[in-house]
Amino acid sequence: MTGWTEQAIRERVRALGPWFHNMDLRGVRTAPDHFLGDYPRIKWVRFADHIPADLTGLTVLDIGCNAGFHSMQLKRRGAARVVGIDFDDDYLAQARFAAEIEGIEIEYRKLSVYDVAALGERFDLVLFIGVLYHLRHPLLALDLIYEHVAGDRLVFQSMQRGSQAVLGLKPDYEFSETAVFDEPGYPKLHFVEQNYAHDPTNWWVPNTACSAAMLRSAGFSIEAQPEEEVFVCRRTERAAAGFGERGAVYPARGPAGDAAR
Repeated sequence: MTGWTEQAIRERVRALGPWFHNMDLRGVRTAPDHFLGDYPRIKWVRFADHIPADLTGLTVLDIGCNAGFHSMQLKRRGAARVVGIDFDDDYLAQARFAAEIEGIEIEYRKLSVYDVAALGERFDLVLFIGVLYHLRHPLLALDLIYEHVAGDRLVFQSMQRGSQAVLGLKPDYEFSETAVFDEPGYPKLHFVEQNYAHDPTNWWVPNTACSAAMLRSAGFSIEAQPEEEVFVCRRTERAAAGFGERGAVYPARGPAGDAAR
């Protein structure tokens, strides 16, 4: 890093605010009054050990990268290439600035999770952190990640509410069965019609069972749940039942029109 004094960094941080990622940029905190404190580091330390410490030669995609905290953490672990995508210009400006100050090379692109097929490649590690509950079509997003960009590992995190219990379910139920839906551990995706936490982009909030069930349904095998909202997964062969050759609903094919397999 050259040409940036502490005062200049402080002024640029202020100009790019407000920040959701509270990061330390050469001694300057980006969000010192964050309501969650040292976030996202306080979350990161709970699952960081479940990601390989050495990512040499591997590619990483950070979906919904925000100001780039996780992108930079993974690049520091030696990843050959890290791509961060977000659909918010303000967050991308913050991410590019933070990477410049830290001297870290990361590719940032303005892209929605619904359009990940445009990347035209699979990544060894995909992060999908703090995004699902902001989406009107959350299961579609997981389908598209599976279909187009997940090559091996997926690290998933979502805000969760409701019961943390997970009910053991039968593979099928009769039409007359209704009581199971009232069980606390049944997968539930709570819909937010207006606002939650003063945020109009909070649309769906799963319980623990629902997060796990959606991941499995999309084709991911859960290997670990290091904390209540984080699931470390592997991409597996998806069961044919319910999918056949259809794949994700939209877009079913990659940018060149070929099936993304």
